[in-house]
Amino acid sequence: MFELKNTTGRARSGVVRTAHGSMQTPFFMPIATKGAVKTLAASEVQDLGAQIILSNTYHLLLRPGSDGMKKLGGLHKLMHWDGPILTDSGGYQVFSLSKLNKTTEDGVSFQSHIDGTKITLTPEGSMAMQSVIGADIIMQFDDVAAGDSTRKRYKEAMELSLRWAQRCKDSYDEKQQLFAIVQGGTHEDLREESAKGLIKIGFDGYAIGGLSVGESRDDAFRIAKRVCEILPADKPRYFMGGGMPEEIVYYVSIGVDMFDCVLPTRNARHGTLFLWKQDPKEAVREALMLAQDGAADTRIAEALYQKIQITRSTFEFDQSPIDKLNDTVSTSSTYTKAYLRHLLKTDEMLGYRLATQQNLGFYFRLMKELRSLL
Repeated sequence: MFELKNTTGRARSGVVRTAHGSMQTPFFMPIATKGAVKTLAASEVQDLGAQIILSNTYHLLLRPGSDGMKKLGGLHKLMHWDGPILTDSGGYQVFSLSKLNKTTEDGVSFQSHIDGTKITLTPEGSMAMQSVIGADIIMQFDDVAAGDSTRKRYKEAMELSLRWAQRCKDSYDEKQQLFAIVQGGTHEDLREESAKGLIKIGFDGYAIGGLSVGESRDDAFRIAKRVCEILPADKPRYFMGGGMPEEIVYYVSIGVDMFDCVLPTRNARHGTLFLWKQDPKEAVREALMLAQDGAADTRIAEALYQKIQITRSTFEFDQSPIDKLNDTVSTSSTYTKAYLRHLLKTDEMLGYRLATQQNLGFYFRLMKELRSLL
């Protein structure tokens, strides 16, 4: 259930309520693909400011599997997380990770990327697995077209996804909230057809899928803005997989409520940190004003943050805090850049943990400040 609280231009704030708690929008979901945010315990993720986590149906279907997940009592119990969980349907992972995909009207047959086991995943099967997982918000199963597809392929995938959306709606566990996924590539007319078709079926929320997959950022911004103009105001809007801070600020400015991305955790594991450029409150205020005024994304980024590669030699003897402005994360003001560089260069697990805490803390503070301005 979604309650719209306030609007500032196109930007908005609200509340998404689920069986495991409520989330203040806009919010960011850290990725717990296989049931864990890499290097961190569930309690640590919560302490950093996470309101909800995202896990993936495809990976959990492979291990521990449907029967295994039933025996384990669902994902909340398994990972000791008592907050809301959203699960992706598995459609993107089937497309990107599995071997020898074959898509038919019924579903997708593929080979596991782990051991080559042959599996068929249908809309009904995705709904059943997401029910076993016990997620609060579940996603429809969709046909994912590659980022460089022809218009014909985008249209076919969009139309098949619409038919699968109806099958998902007909078979899902109504104790969960089911979100649909708007498809159509960078073609506004296909996106409009997809959005209107999904609205006609009726869902608890709507996601913008199939972007941040190689298209230009201008195209992604254009399509997201057009889709937000079509989607109903009384339902949450979720941009799937778009995650640079300046992108999030822009999407918030046009009315998107929910985000997820691997960028903060993946960058952390490779030694790339997001650091505040100025006081977070002032940085976000300036960035949002720039976005609402139509400024280029590079200007939004310049107002917000700097990215550093902490493993570079320039930080070998740097005794300054990792990020003295990141008061969301106590370790960022306790430990030095030199120490974090040393840990990562020597492959110490603590380094990956500290870097992950820094980046996720940055993202959660970004969302908190955005909410305070709306």
